[in-house]
Amino acid sequence: MAHRAGGRALSLLRGHLRLASPAATGGCAGHGQPRGQVRPGSSGAAVQRAPQAAGPEEAGEDAEVNTRKKTFAEVQTERLEQAERTVLIKCPPKLNEKKLLQYLSSHGNIKSHFFFENRSIHALIEFSEKNSIASLQDVIGVPSAAEYHVVPFKSRLFTFMLKNPVSQAAEEAPLHLSPQSHIPVKELIEKLCHADSDFARAYFPDSTVKPFGSSVNTFGKLGCDVDMFLDFHDTQKHAAKMKKGPFDMEYQMKRLPSERLATQKILSVVGDCLDNFGPGCVSVQKILNARCPLVKFSHQPTGFQCDLSVSNSIAIKSSELLYIYGCLDSRVRALVFSVRCWARVHGLTNSIPGTWITNFSLTMMVMFFLQRRSPPIIPTLDQLKELADQKDKLVIGGYDCSFVSDLSKIKCTNNTETLDVLLGDFFEYYGNFDFRRNSINLRKGKEVNKPESSPLYIWNPFEQDLNISKNVNQPQLEKFVAMARESAWILRKEEKAQQIINKEPWGLAALLIPFGKSNSSKNRMKGIGSETIRNLLDSLKLNNPNNLQKTVGK
Repeated sequence: MAHRAGGRALSLLRGHLRLASPAATGGCAGHGQPRGQVRPGSSGAAVQRAPQAAGPEEAGEDAEVNTRKKTFAEVQTERLEQAERTVLIKCPPKLNEKKLLQYLSSHGNIKSHFFFENRSIHALIEFSEKNSIASLQDVIGVPSAAEYHVVPFKSRLFTFMLKNPVSQAAEEAPLHLSPQSHIPVKELIEKLCHADSDFARAYFPDSTVKPFGSSVNTFGKLGCDVDMFLDFHDTQKHAAKMKKGPFDMEYQMKRLPSERLATQKILSVVGDCLDNFGPGCVSVQKILNARCPLVKFSHQPTGFQCDLSVSNSIAIKSSELLYIYGCLDSRVRALVFSVRCWARVHGLTNSIPGTWITNFSLTMMVMFFLQRRSPPIIPTLDQLKELADQKDKLVIGGYDCSFVSDLSKIKCTNNTETLDVLLGDFFEYYGNFDFRRNSINLRKGKEVNKPESSPLYIWNPFEQDLNISKNVNQPQLEKFVAMARESAWILRKEEKAQQIINKEPWGLAALLIPFGKSNSSKNRMKGIGSETIRNLLDSLKLNNPNNLQKTVGK
């Protein structure tokens, strides 16, 4: 269940697509996943590397890279460099894979490739050298305008067609397609029971597009949304360089009264470019009046749903924080995946905005729970800040976003609890959490009084005056608590052997069936009523001690 992709990250505004989470970075001894394995649940298709012969020197370099822990910045830089050497090709339905790769090899050595199907057959090709892209672009033609007028745009998304489809059909060989859908819940239950920004740079030459969120923090899954933001920090660096000499020199630029207005205008222009000129970009929506203005769009060749914002640097730091937590211990990602899957099955989360708990809030709740273990499995944000050196110091918009980036400086946990124990205790913990009084604070790793009356209060790790779960209403929180208590009760039952004999779901598998729909639900319901009532009374005792005293007095 732990997440890792050997894939690509989507940099669509660079004129190229590349989506996946970071490569294996290792973890603490005893808890890290074996390196070199592609884990399921990636936020994009896993890349199937073409076999290559490696010399002793190259093999030694690979081994050295794989044995050390990469920082979040190193992974981001590596992915961007890979994107600049990669093309996406829409292929004809009848295709000889060997012949295509042989042709592409005439433009340079192919480092890796994989084929997948989304509406049609596509090939993602990574060359060893960046100049191979230019070589291939030199022989790519402009589509015929016989039926439709085309908008000329030079990208790294191509369409290949057979010149003589009839004669070449005989050469067709079966393609090895990578799966493009996550495992169905029913199938998962069975297994468990058995055990360069081309658009933006036309207007903003020094801008870069950076991915953040699930697609890079290692907690994404196949098909998750791709979050990106347009970063102008390089523009500011460029301005500082121009201060030399006897003159102050600057570009003539339009001046606007607020940063928000500038953001809205920038996104409006980029949204129009994507809508009118972006190959494969459809369903473009400009949501400019939101708290954080953004442009939403779909990328048809891959099926990705994308969100683009501007200068969201704090979001990058949140992604890096989760990346670090995920790399410290393999149980972190596994537990997050399990809880997210459970929440989705029971309707606690939803892909559209609303009053329910988001995946980000749910992930933060898992992190806080792991900080509260004895001994803790992951450190608090304040503890990570204490380990930061000078290069890690960072203040964004008045908020201190400093924490250590070097994973080797973080001490591994002595906690040896198993995942099944952690999952059961997670439901126990939040099934009895005093949400009426307390809030969740990852910076302190402690339950602290809520600063305001929102039903669920989870402090933003960096913008400490914001509640990331402010959207959650009381009925949704009560539903979460009820589901957590019911799940804890199911996991406490010691009927595993009998359930296996009767071929009934048990453990996590039993939690991935909507309550009331499993074969054993009728038997379980016999004891649920009294259990639910007892838990409700316990909650009333905790939350209303005065009322309890009055009741006892009578």
